Amino acid sequence: MARLRAGEGVLRRKPIEHIEETEVGEGTRLDRTLGLTQLTAIGVGGIIGAGIFTLAGTVANETAGPAVVISFLIAGVASAAAAMSYAEFAGLIPKAGSAYTYGYAVLGELAGWFIGWDLLLEYTAIVAVVAIGISGYFSFLVGETGAELPAWMLGAPGTGAGHRVDLFAAVLCLLIAYLLNLGIKNAARFETVVVVLKVLVVLLVIGVGVFHINTDNYEPFFPYGISGAFTGAATVFFAVFGYDAMSTAAEESKDAQRHMPKAIIYSLVISMVLYVAACLVLTGMQNYTEIDPESGFSTAFKSVGLTGLADVIAVGAIIGILTVMFTFMLGVTRVWFAMSRDGLLPTWFAKTHPTRHVPTRVTWIVGVASAAIAGFLPIGEAAELTNIGILLAFVVVCVAVIVLRYRQPDLPRTFRTPWMPFVPAVGVVFSIWLITFLRWQTWLRFAVWFAVGLVVYFAYSYRHSKLARR
Repeated sequence: MARLRAGEGVLRRKPIEHIEETEVGEGTRLDRTLGLTQLTAIGVGGIIGAGIFTLAGTVANETAGPAVVISFLIAGVASAAAAMSYAEFAGLIPKAGSAYTYGYAVLGELAGWFIGWDLLLEYTAIVAVVAIGISGYFSFLVGETGAELPAWMLGAPGTGAGHRVDLFAAVLCLLIAYLLNLGIKNAARFETVVVVLKVLVVLLVIGVGVFHINTDNYEPFFPYGISGAFTGAATVFFAVFGYDAMSTAAEESKDAQRHMPKAIIYSLVISMVLYVAACLVLTGMQNYTEIDPESGFSTAFKSVGLTGLADVIAVGAIIGILTVMFTFMLGVTRVWFAMSRDGLLPTWFAKTHPTRHVPTRVTWIVGVASAAIAGFLPIGEAAELTNIGILLAFVVVCVAVIVLRYRQPDLPRTFRTPWMPFVPAVGVVFSIWLITFLRWQTWLRFAVWFAVGLVVYFAYSYRHSKLARR
């Protein structure tokens, strides 16, 4: 039997050709039930959501003006370079864990731990941020009916008079956890249906809104300067990934080696086309200074007299953004599951339901944690927990795909990143560059989380790793 440690200590890594041998365990099986359509739907569900219905309006109003479309294109280029690297790994290593598993197999245990620990926080925070975004549209709808809800349940402390908790956002997080615990097959069916409805709503927005564009609203196109568009790109980058979380479901795909690379690329292309068209419509319908940062499209349609359609868009936004929560909660639970199965976290977390074969324990823990963040943190503070970790994950995956291509060029790859090493290098450069636009408070929070992770790794994971025991 081949030796399972390719290095010693923190540099030990799982040889790809024997990766299955390290993942055998009673009660830790995931069902392979997802096809290409469902995987693509999960990817689109993770990418399209808060980006169109919330962040597009926020960035247009506060950072980039009409150049928000440039912000999305810049972020899309960086994301596409990383997507190619993810696609190659997804076909090569069709296992749960995504960037964590790829980093572990190529760069070693400490690098894998670092990115896995990072994603536990980032993905959980994204679920919370999206829940808060949905809550904003919910408040818009309630206001349209003339009803008044108690102030204490309408937002986190400090976000408004009398606000104590964002109850709707917290409950949504728990509902997504419940849905995921029903089993991946049933949950994916629900996700696919909702994604189709969401895309139809976006197409409705574009198809109707294009007839209400006033080209004068595009002037000035760069009201905050070119730097505003680049700063906006760092913010909306949060909206142009999602395929990375979808790739954590590789172990639940029926033919992951062929379907995962296609699903990653399809989902990003579909999403970017819709993002660009929607941003052009939004900034053309309403002057950027008047766009509502929280419910941009609803207020834009209301401003041109289409109140009924504004309500439809608000409902569509609530339904559509829901799919983002689904994708990222799926992602964080599968990363946690993979880390626990490898022994880097207690194996108690890796136990799956005896009949539904989903990691029930970690799903409920993530559900409660995201509910707490969504209920008690303002959206700005919650969002600051997200971008830096995802960008660093992209750096790790892009570097790893270059290293592996030269270290083991003959491995059977169902998808090969084109123009190697230029494309992944672009992903690395863009990701590091976008990180520089993040605030120092974001770095501080990340440093604290990383320090805690190092303590956990050397106090527990280093000794309990399955590779260490072997």
